[in-house]
Amino acid sequence: MPPLPPLLGARRAPTDPSGETAQDDSGAFDAALDDAELRTARTALAQGRRQAARSLLVHTGDDWDRRGHRLTVLARDPYAAAWAADWLAAEPGSADAATLLALALVRRALRGKEEPGRARDACGTAAALAPADPTPWLGLLLLARAFGSEKALLGTFAELCRRHPEHHHAHHLLIAGLAERPGGGRSEAHEVYDVAELAAAEAPADSPLAVLPVVAYAERYRVLAATGLAPDDPAASRHWSGPRARRILRASFDWWLEWEHDEHPRRHIDLNHLAFALSCAGRPAEAAALFQRIGEHATPAPWSYTRRDPLAAFRAARARALGQ
Repeated sequence: MPPLPPLLGARRAPTDPSGETAQDDSGAFDAALDDAELRTARTALAQGRRQAARSLLVHTGDDWDRRGHRLTVLARDPYAAAWAADWLAAEPGSADAATLLALALVRRALRGKEEPGRARDACGTAAALAPADPTPWLGLLLLARAFGSEKALLGTFAELCRRHPEHHHAHHLLIAGLAERPGGGRSEAHEVYDVAELAAAEAPADSPLAVLPVVAYAERYRVLAATGLAPDDPAASRHWSGPRARRILRASFDWWLEWEHDEHPRRHIDLNHLAFALSCAGRPAEAAALFQRIGEHATPAPWSYTRRDPLAAFRAARARALGQ
């Protein structure tokens, strides 16, 4: 991907800087999604037994997207930083322990319970122990998204992509930031769409980045709704009805039909975006097929689609698509 221009002084709309899917207020949603091995390791870690987490990360190897997903989920536990620190004390050279500690401190920093500088230093330590691993850089990207400068955000993204050019979570975070740049001219001419389409075109055919242009449209809608430039009800707006949006939705749905056998947990996040967008675009049959496919993992995306109620629009879309 060619270098991106600096972010403009966009008025930032509310979003979860972690890019992680929020828990449903019913309490049913699990950030681990359908990763049973991750759930088992997390339970063991919560009981003070780190061997399951250690084994999980060893077997994850250099599946960088899965490693990032698993470590960010493990890091969500309130006691993850303490457990990781004990693990690192027992195994001072463990890149897995150092990375878990770094992401746990990042998570605490995003929640206002840790100094960002300490979390940043921990990410640097983890990166030094595992130079090829993009996961410590994911921690730095989360910090840059929440606290850093525009230059830091883009520079950290570039460093991460040197290690894994198709990194799923990193691209979502970048798109969230670019969507907050001020728009100009035609509604479908915003640069976030160009960046997302270029990344999708350059990625391998089976990459979930194929759905990144839909993520860009969803993120841009978040900004428009939060700043009063679009109605709170996405289905009532014309955001999804332009020719470019229709083309993107059609291409992304076709991609899902071809590659839906892939069971990577984080793909549920992409399918949530696509199902929501198809429903708002007046394509309930396609949306229903996706909502049924993701089942219990149909949940709000990491950000609010509306200013007032972050769950209402998504639930309305799901009910409309499924005829409930």
